[in-house]
Amino acid sequence: STVLSYQNIKETIIDENRKLTAIQLKDPIHKFEITLNYLTYFNEDVIEQWTEITHQEKGNVILDKYASANLTISGKKFFLKNQHSSAMREMRSEEQQLLHGIRTIDSKLGTRTNLLHSSSFMISIDGPSAEDTGNIIAGTLAWTGNFKLDFETFDDYYLRITAGINNFASNYTLKPLEKFVTPHFVYTYSCQGKGLASRNLQNWARKYQIAEGSGERSTILNNWETTYFDFNDDKLNSLIEDTKKIGVDVFLLDDGWFGNKYPRNGTTSGLGDWEFNRQKLKNGISSLGKNATSSGVKFGIWLEPEMVNPKSELYEKHPDWVIKQPGRKEFYMRNQLVLDLSNKKVQDFIVNVVEETFSQVPDLAFIKWDCNSLIYNAHSATLKNQDHFYIEYVRGLNSVLERIRQKHPKTPMMLCAGGGSRVDYAALKYFTEFWPSDNTNPFDRIFIQWEYSYYFPSIAVDNHVTDMGKQSVKFKTDVAMMGKLGYDIRVNELSKDELLFTQNAVNTYDSFKEIVWHGQMYRLQDPYENDVAALSYVNESKDIAVFFSYFMATINATRQALPIKMKGLNPTTNYRLREVNLFANTKSPIDNTKVYSGDFLMTVGLNPETNDRRTSVVLMVEAVK
Repeated sequence: STVLSYQNIKETIIDENRKLTAIQLKDPIHKFEITLNYLTYFNEDVIEQWTEITHQEKGNVILDKYASANLTISGKKFFLKNQHSSAMREMRSEEQQLLHGIRTIDSKLGTRTNLLHSSSFMISIDGPSAEDTGNIIAGTLAWTGNFKLDFETFDDYYLRITAGINNFASNYTLKPLEKFVTPHFVYTYSCQGKGLASRNLQNWARKYQIAEGSGERSTILNNWETTYFDFNDDKLNSLIEDTKKIGVDVFLLDDGWFGNKYPRNGTTSGLGDWEFNRQKLKNGISSLGKNATSSGVKFGIWLEPEMVNPKSELYEKHPDWVIKQPGRKEFYMRNQLVLDLSNKKVQDFIVNVVEETFSQVPDLAFIKWDCNSLIYNAHSATLKNQDHFYIEYVRGLNSVLERIRQKHPKTPMMLCAGGGSRVDYAALKYFTEFWPSDNTNPFDRIFIQWEYSYYFPSIAVDNHVTDMGKQSVKFKTDVAMMGKLGYDIRVNELSKDELLFTQNAVNTYDSFKEIVWHGQMYRLQDPYENDVAALSYVNESKDIAVFFSYFMATINATRQALPIKMKGLNPTTNYRLREVNLFANTKSPIDNTKVYSGDFLMTVGLNPETNDRRTSVVLMVEAVK
């Protein structure tokens, strides 16, 4: 055990917006030292906190507990808002008062660590959380592995929050002079409810954490729901033409393009054999990339390099690269196993997979990086200390991603894990965006995307229009426009009107996407509490806003609160409302000649006339010049 006493404090001004405070603690008997680090972002009201641990003892020291942060806050009551998940049902929200004792949210899944629980949360102090009022602490752990969040109430008026790596099966042997650095715990405080807390995290993430967070994004047509594993050169070249036809930027080739001895014609074989399938793609992915370029679009590809099928050449050649316990039966998820990224040979293999893909398609414009299995029967054939396994796996993954980013710093990459099972800010340092759920039913997606908005900016959230759900293509498109728009549809099955609408919708999205990606987000009307959900994005100068509303009632509308009050506008500026993203020859009931002050729109509100006949409405709120 240790007893730590204060030694000194060091403050470093990084720039006008950031200051690093390092507090050094030492054990008075043992040569054991801890540094508590606090990186503050003044404009965003965000703090990153982490711990560095080292010692100069003669022998090794075993670390049993090594949290990133331990916060104690005071208040009369504390309410925890967090999200739990399962496949196709990500980010289901719940809020409860924390009574005496400890509430623990954790993950021991190894890879898809957000499959069951999110590593992000909000604490409301003195009462249940509200959107625009009340004291809120929003926090998230930046770690792509097992995590643990403890919430302990004590002495009637205090809450202790402890966040860090889950120490389950992870006692860490620290050598003399070795430095152990914990993940960063990121948090913000808001005295104006959940809304401001979300905007604080979103602004911080865009500027400082997400890859290319202040940059651009590409719209996509993905082949997955059109072809699944059944495709050839002709089908894919036709889809490349469809990509051009609807006006999006990138054609993304999904799963099924690889494997020869064991062709990837389903989920049971080929994973790990990253050579193009010569039966499906006689001219290879190189030819597809060239065809995309000549068609005026870009080419992207799906990879799942952390995984392997037992029925693969890779497994036959390197069974020792697979995570499994000796003498025990292998356990599969989606018919696959996880490669041992604590092994440097495996790390090199994965980097080479990516480099070989770039060698065939030098202009590769997008990578979808998937991860469909948990870690079962955790064991490394090469790691000397198995207690280090879960930590070394994440370190190995980060090393791989760091090497890839050094060579390809600007290539857009989507973080995917059978949906949204791996969403954290440590991973998003390397990825431009993430896939929130394989559930693309737009009605369900409104709730899923709504919950992600509490912690992550819209520029990072991939939303696709698909065939899932019975709603109109307009409703599906309006929902997908809440973030980064993409498509996974059979373009050749669209009606003439639907095709024209889709082409126009892409142009419409291009006209306001910068506001959705980089503007300030305001949740206006909660889908859990109202028959109409609404949110908006406002640009920096407050002269343009994009307003989205969706009809959520399934039987009778009884909870619709009209009018809907805008937020974030300039109260003294006059605005006009203009409805966009309509089918051709559709007349909007919104009068675009009327002028409203920002004060009126924020205190009285507007009626978008969203109902069972107009199930989704997108409005431009534009300052009168």
